[in-house]
Amino acid sequence: MTSFAFHPAASLAEATALLAQYGDGTQLLAGGTSLMLLNRLGLLAPDHVVGLRDVGELRGIAVDDAGALRLGALTKLRDIETAPEVRGVPVLAEAAHHVATVRIRNQATLGGSLGHADPAQDVPPALIALDARVDVAGPNSTRQLPVEDLFTGYLETSLHPGELVTGVAVPRSTRGTRGGYLKFLPRTADDYATVSVAAVVDVVDGRVTRIRVALGAVAPTPVRAHSVEAALVDGHVTSEQLRGAAEFVRQDIDPTSDARGSASYKNDVAVVCVRRLLGRLLETEQEGR
Repeated sequence: MTSFAFHPAASLAEATALLAQYGDGTQLLAGGTSLMLLNRLGLLAPDHVVGLRDVGELRGIAVDDAGALRLGALTKLRDIETAPEVRGVPVLAEAAHHVATVRIRNQATLGGSLGHADPAQDVPPALIALDARVDVAGPNSTRQLPVEDLFTGYLETSLHPGELVTGVAVPRSTRGTRGGYLKFLPRTADDYATVSVAAVVDVVDGRVTRIRVALGAVAPTPVRAHSVEAALVDGHVTSEQLRGAAEFVRQDIDPTSDARGSASYKNDVAVVCVRRLLGRLLETEQEGR
């Protein structure tokens, strides 16, 4: 484990000022589940670490006047899994439930999950499927962008120097919205996904009026399955149509071979996972066969 200079921040303004002051080689510490592990393994050796634990502006779960769910960056994943405010967004609670163990979920934070940008994490695909937006603050400005635009590469984000994630906004669901999350992993239940899929669909009179499908662990970043969405929107979906549409996911993903499976295997698993999850949400016949 390498040593670093630790700088606790008492406010968001102080945190962004410290990031600007120390520049490259500075990391943020929220829950620490990724930073401390990478540091112990010698894979990350920051010169300075800015602690966020005491930054009250980054905490909280609430529903705003427009019905959107607001989540602070320091929100623990366990709280997302169990909070009453998240019950109306089951895909998000379901994804949070699949993160590692209860002990890890009680430590890991939403902002850390997004800032770490590991494509195999559970929560980002759910947020992308929900069309969520991430709030970002820098030393002199704030901005908001779609969660899917936050990730630019493996462990890389579009955050500018001195910026940090401050929270996430999840739009209010409509009456006909259905959502779910499916994680495939052949090892222990606390492992990273081999393939994960999150989906949100709006169904009116049996017709799919809107659909968003996102996958994790199948590319350098979480990805939208635009080809699958285009094949199913504006139609009454049968099991045969769903089976054909699920095959289109191969066009949207770019998996690599690793200890969890070959690229070819992950392509096949992604097709099955998309078909099973959407079959469950759309209640098609022969779901999962």
